[in-house]
Amino acid sequence: MAHPDGIAARWTRFLHRVYARLSTRARPATGFVSQPEPRTVGNFARGRQLIAGNYLFAGYLVESGKTGLWDVAAPAPRFEEELQGFVWLDDLAAVGDAAARARAQDWLWGWIERYGRGQGPGWTPDLTGRRVIRWIHHAIFVLRGQERDASDAFYQSLAQQTIFLSRRWAATTPGLPRFEALTGLVYAGLSLQGMERHVAPAAHALERECRRQVDDQGGIPTRNPEELLEVFTLLTWAAAALDEAGHAVQPELRAAIERIAPTLRTLRHADGGLARFHGGGRGLDGRLDAALAASGVKSRAPGGLSMGFARLSAGRTSIIVDAAPPPRGPASRDAHASTLAFELTSGRRPVVVNCGSGASFGQEWRRAGRATASHSTLSLAGYSSARLGAGGARGEWLTEAPAEVPIEIAHASDGLRLQAGHDGYVRTHGLTHARTLDLTFDGRGVAGEDMLVALDDKARAQFDRAMDQAKLGGIPFDIRFHLHPEVDATVDMGGAAISLALKSGELWVFRHDAGAQMHLEASVYLEKGRLRPRATKQIVLSARAMDYATRIRWSLAKAQDTPISIRDVHRDELDLTE
Repeated sequence: MAHPDGIAARWTRFLHRVYARLSTRARPATGFVSQPEPRTVGNFARGRQLIAGNYLFAGYLVESGKTGLWDVAAPAPRFEEELQGFVWLDDLAAVGDAAARARAQDWLWGWIERYGRGQGPGWTPDLTGRRVIRWIHHAIFVLRGQERDASDAFYQSLAQQTIFLSRRWAATTPGLPRFEALTGLVYAGLSLQGMERHVAPAAHALERECRRQVDDQGGIPTRNPEELLEVFTLLTWAAAALDEAGHAVQPELRAAIERIAPTLRTLRHADGGLARFHGGGRGLDGRLDAALAASGVKSRAPGGLSMGFARLSAGRTSIIVDAAPPPRGPASRDAHASTLAFELTSGRRPVVVNCGSGASFGQEWRRAGRATASHSTLSLAGYSSARLGAGGARGEWLTEAPAEVPIEIAHASDGLRLQAGHDGYVRTHGLTHARTLDLTFDGRGVAGEDMLVALDDKARAQFDRAMDQAKLGGIPFDIRFHLHPEVDATVDMGGAAISLALKSGELWVFRHDAGAQMHLEASVYLEKGRLRPRATKQIVLSARAMDYATRIRWSLAKAQDTPISIRDVHRDELDLTE
């Protein structure tokens, strides 16, 4: 993958501009042959914010007053990308009233006037595909009440963007960007008069990408659950559009959908959100369930790993563990050093989480979010289990990452047991991190054990060298349990336990075997769509490895007086400016 300021990247951007301008000479389409049903899920609250002139994109809020959308000075490239991709059109359509339609029309035709001749940052294949899909989905919404000249400009611009996609989709990055470009091309070819010739080549290219990018586990190289959901959503949209237009759905496209759906069910917490790993968030509200329902695939993943993640689920409790080596090379540009980290959700309430991606809050938060210390797992002597190195197109790739991550999932006497380990600290300290998690059959209790072990003579020699450097004072390590911001944590029982009160009324109690010092410390919850990180707490068990084997046991269990079933009626209100 080329560096963003390298010769290859600059040449690619130059060719995008050339073909964007050439595409404006294309013969315009005059209308729709067919129009796929709108399938995008918008956010009503965000739509109201847009109408009020509050533009929240990529973690930046611009209070514009009467300033038009295209006159706003973008505070960051990601802000500009979100403007140009037109996903905000979903939010305005979710409101759907006259004010929302007027704003959508003003901004859409404003884009045509300013950028429609091939100028501006929006002429990349992935942004163009994203934009084309929204224009087609919401065509009835935006065309209502428009004069003939405006309608002609709309269709002409769509045709020009389609020509651009047909010439430049192959120049975009493999993975989600290329899926966006090809799905947009499929949509446009099916929908617009005179563009039918693009359908077959785009569908075959989409089939090839499915074969290359979606593995046998239904995963993608980045191991980002939210990105997998976006890919899955695009594939279901493309398949449905092809089917509705009477075109055969390619076998590889259908097979990819059938492989991904069970994996997404594995990555789905009890509250309906996705596990937050490797740069991904929970996913847009309703997107996961809508995509799974639209796919028609009802199967679940067999036992074992799904895209390198393991799931334990019982009663109202779900635990999802990162149980495979992290992505490598270009696929690791947004990956985290999160091996053996876990998240735990009870009913509708996240309890133990990872901090998440800080990309929307700037480069420093992005780097911090990728560190092992930002995840609910063990970090050794201030080291992460994988290091950040130069080479990525948007920053650093992961290097010196765990290579061996053995795992076993089995039934224990009273529940489910996961045993796993990784060698991310063997090179530096000679120690393997081994983790065991036991979840009771009723979902009311979790017992954990974390070990640091020097497994062979070479590892013991490395540990001895590390001990010499530490002047025989031991190798410090911390086991962290980051808590969701809505968990109310208090030190209890004279410091021997920490009580976790959920808004549902559940009470969980964290204890340990006194082999470490327990602290309740400050933490952050890095959530997309907010202006700043949310303050929260973390439980930290601190100790030192003094020998070839060190063991810390801990437990997290519901208080005995917590009912088996709780009616959770508290509603979370979205605060876009928090």
